[in-house]
Amino acid sequence: MGVTLGIHPVREALRARRAFDKVLIAKGSSGARIQEIVTLCRDQSVPVRFESREALDRAAKGLSHQGVIAFGVAHQYAELEETLPDARLMVVLDGVEDPHNLGAIIRTAHAAGASGIIVPERRSAPLSETVARVSAGALEYMPIVRVTNISRLLEQLKQRRFWIYGLDERGVEAYDRVKYTEPAAIVLGSEGKGLHDSVKKHCDFLVSIPMAGAVSSLNVSVAAGVVLFDWKRRRAGA
Repeated sequence: MGVTLGIHPVREALRARRAFDKVLIAKGSSGARIQEIVTLCRDQSVPVRFESREALDRAAKGLSHQGVIAFGVAHQYAELEETLPDARLMVVLDGVEDPHNLGAIIRTAHAAGASGIIVPERRSAPLSETVARVSAGALEYMPIVRVTNISRLLEQLKQRRFWIYGLDERGVEAYDRVKYTEPAAIVLGSEGKGLHDSVKKHCDFLVSIPMAGAVSSLNVSVAAGVVLFDWKRRRAGA
């Protein structure tokens, strides 16, 4: 995991949208450049922690850091064109920002036989050490692709003859009754908000998980397990 030190190097790396696990800023630091770093981190879902200058000195191991240190992600992203040719099922995440949920989905998708996972540049947890730990090693085997725009990505998949299945609590098709046609992409929404309206418009089917209790939906990582293993079961039966 690489470390980037200093206000200017960290700011320029964030402007270039380099993936970071977290950014440390010394307590009491201020100014326009520090505020820009904080804003860039917020826009890119990079956690920011304000710690003592002594803590940053230890993290920098004696090197000059100007009160700002950025830690690189634990895993590199894959390229879309390298992932699609032999793919039978892609999992598309429309804004999963919790690293525990992302790690759990990666673990489940790998176990169910998915070919890869696609996440947006914004509104997505970075591939941090937490994600790697929760995935229980699956991150090393599952290609994770990062794209600029999920709606545009879905149209690209359609051009590759993928069928798009969006998981939505208002979906008219039950997950265990809809017919999956390969290659397929299953789209999962963000925690709390679900699929964005613009993303729903690009889905061929909106699929729901019928609920027996008073709660209207499941946690996104649990929902992923339900749908992905049903896909695996039916594919094995076929």
